[in-house]
Amino acid sequence: MIDQLNRYVLRFFLVILFQVLVLNNVQLSGYINPYFYIWYILVLPFDTPGWVLLLTAFFLGLGVDAFPQGIAGNGSTLGTHTAATVLIAFLRPAILRRINPREEYAPGTFPDSKNYGILWFLSYALIMIGIHHFVLFFLEDLSLRDFLRTLLRVILSGCFTLVIMLIWEGVRFRVSR
Repeated sequence: MIDQLNRYVLRFFLVILFQVLVLNNVQLSGYINPYFYIWYILVLPFDTPGWVLLLTAFFLGLGVDAFPQGIAGNGSTLGTHTAATVLIAFLRPAILRRINPREEYAPGTFPDSKNYGILWFLSYALIMIGIHHFVLFFLEDLSLRDFLRTLLRVILSGCFTLVIMLIWEGVRFRVSR
């Protein structure tokens, strides 16, 4: 139990560091900004209590918000990542119920591509990334004036984030074999 907790805490900090030190410096034309850090929320165990999920999402988002956003310095205001991450953590149980491939998820499993297949993970991640990015980018702009530009950012950044997650899922399970 303690060993598993240590693994989650280490993974938590590594995901934040990867996001703020590497991915926040990837900004292509202001349209593609990968936000891999939400993967941490996506793959927490099914039986994670709601309060733990929300608290974890809060500190994960706050950890990303606390750092300057990349080399260009054009980032979000404090709280945007936190709000978007807490929202997907709040919606996660309902979304998992909606896309349930069976009667119930098997106890002791995780919502990842290894346990439920790549197509299931693809649809799950796409929904969660879409919600997160939509909220994040519209909170950043706080306007519907550039709706199409913001929507394009949501789509392009979402696709790029999804590709990084799928690559990571592939690497993660190849290494664990």
